[in-house]
Amino acid sequence: MPSNKILEAKKQAVAELVSTINGALSGVLVEYKGITVENDTKLRAELRAANVKYTVVKNTLLELAAKETQLEALLPFLSGTTAIATSDSDYAAAARILSKYASKSKTFRVKTGFLEGQVISEAKIDALSKLPSREVLLATVCNAFQAPIAAFARAVQAVADKSAEAA
Repeated sequence: MPSNKILEAKKQAVAELVSTINGALSGVLVEYKGITVENDTKLRAELRAANVKYTVVKNTLLELAAKETQLEALLPFLSGTTAIATSDSDYAAAARILSKYASKSKTFRVKTGFLEGQVISEAKIDALSKLPSREVLLATVCNAFQAPIAAFARAVQAVADKSAEAA
């Protein structure tokens, strides 16, 4: 039987996982088998730059956390090597980065994920990964708002230029 110290450490790990999952907008579970240390370091750096928390977890601890967070639908995916990537600021960041890496690897694969407390399929993760980043979306919206204003300014300038020529 494990000592009380080990049990407390495991309870603490489950509590941290529950807190991470509850605070996340989205999360992705991956099977990280076959990844080299060099590639893992690069992947973690890219995830960190996008404010994505990436953690290798024991399946039993993640199972306990999933039960506490009403994400029991994750349980069938908890076999083999498992890592969880969560984001509390961007819905698509984890899916985008991990799907891109998985497409280049033969052994690294996306298992499943969750979005706002609901488990989503691998197909939905793939669709989510194809969304542009938040910055690109904001730039697109700004351009959409700016285009009519710029067109109006050019029309006013053309009228002013024409009036100057007539005078």
